[in-house]
Amino acid sequence: MKTSWRSASLVVGAAAVLALTTACGQDGGGATGSQNVGATAAPGDVGDLGAGAGDGLATGAGAGQAPASAPEPAGKLSVSANAEIGELVTDGAGRTLYRFDADTAEPPKTTCENDCATAWPPVAADDALAGEGVDKAVLGEVTRPDGTKQLTIGGWPAYRYAKDTAAGDVKGQGVGKKWYALAADGKKAKAEPAAGLSTREDPKLGEIVVDKNGMTVYRFMKDEAWPKPVSACTGACVEKWPVVAPVEANDTKDVEKKGLMSFTRPDGAAQQTIDCWPIYTFGGDKEAGDTNGQGVGGTWYAVAPDGKPVGAPKK
Repeated sequence: MKTSWRSASLVVGAAAVLALTTACGQDGGGATGSQNVGATAAPGDVGDLGAGAGDGLATGAGAGQAPASAPEPAGKLSVSANAEIGELVTDGAGRTLYRFDADTAEPPKTTCENDCATAWPPVAADDALAGEGVDKAVLGEVTRPDGTKQLTIGGWPAYRYAKDTAAGDVKGQGVGKKWYALAADGKKAKAEPAAGLSTREDPKLGEIVVDKNGMTVYRFMKDEAWPKPVSACTGACVEKWPVVAPVEANDTKDVEKKGLMSFTRPDGAAQQTIDCWPIYTFGGDKEAGDTNGQGVGGTWYAVAPDGKPVGAPKK
C-alpha cells in the first residue's frame, strides 16, 4: 500500500477585544493492524437502502445470508473540503469514505456485515494509494470475516455509502447517528467554525463583510466614526437593525484590522466597528446571503473589508 500525508490542524488564538480609548483609527481590534472479526451489526445500526439518506434504518444484519461481495478498490485517496462537514477523505472516484461508531479502532475491528455491508460497502485495502492530504502512517487494514482486507484510517474501518451515487455526495453523514465522514486522521470530519466576521463575494456588490452566521453587515450613513464612534441608530431603529456584538480581532478573516474595535453605546450595549464605523445586520435579511438592507432609505449600505460603504453615493 503506497501512501502519503498532509495533516491539518486548527489553531485557535486567544485575544481580547480591543476597547476604544480616547480616539479611533489605531491599529488593533477587536493504530493500524489486522484482526479477524466475526461480530455482526446490531439491529438498527445500518442504513436502510430503501429509506431516506439520514432517516431510515434496516432491521439488522441478517444472519445466515450470503456474505457481501469483496470490498471495492480504493484507488488514490485524497482530502476534499465540504462546506458543512469540513475536510473529509474521498476515494479515487471522489466518493466520500465513512466510519461506523459500532466499529473500533484500537484494535481495528469491523462489525458491519451482510445487509450492513450492502448498504455500506467496505473499502478494499489492497490498492490504496495516497494522494494530497493522506498520510501512510494512519492507513492500515483489517481482515474481515470473509478473509478480505478492508482499509482502515486511523484504525477505523473505511466504508462507502450505497446512496452516494456521485462524487462529492455526503448522504451517509449522520445516518442512524452512527455513520460519519472520515477525516484524514481517522476522526469524524468536522467543519471549522465560521469566523466572527469574514467576507464573501456577492454577485452584485462584490466583496462584502458578513457575520459568523453569514448575514450581511451594514453601515448607517448618519453614524460617526471620528474622533470616536457614535451610533445614530437608537430605539426602534435598533430593533430593525441589530447591532453587531464585539468580535475578537483573531476571530476575523479578510477584514481590515485598522479601526477594528468596539465601543459602548448610550444604552450600555457594546457594538463592533470596522474602521471605527459602527456595524449592524438587518432584520429584513432572513437567510445568509440576503442583502435586502442595501440602499434602504439611501442611508444603509453593505460594508467593504476596509469599512467603506458599498454602493453609497460619493459626497
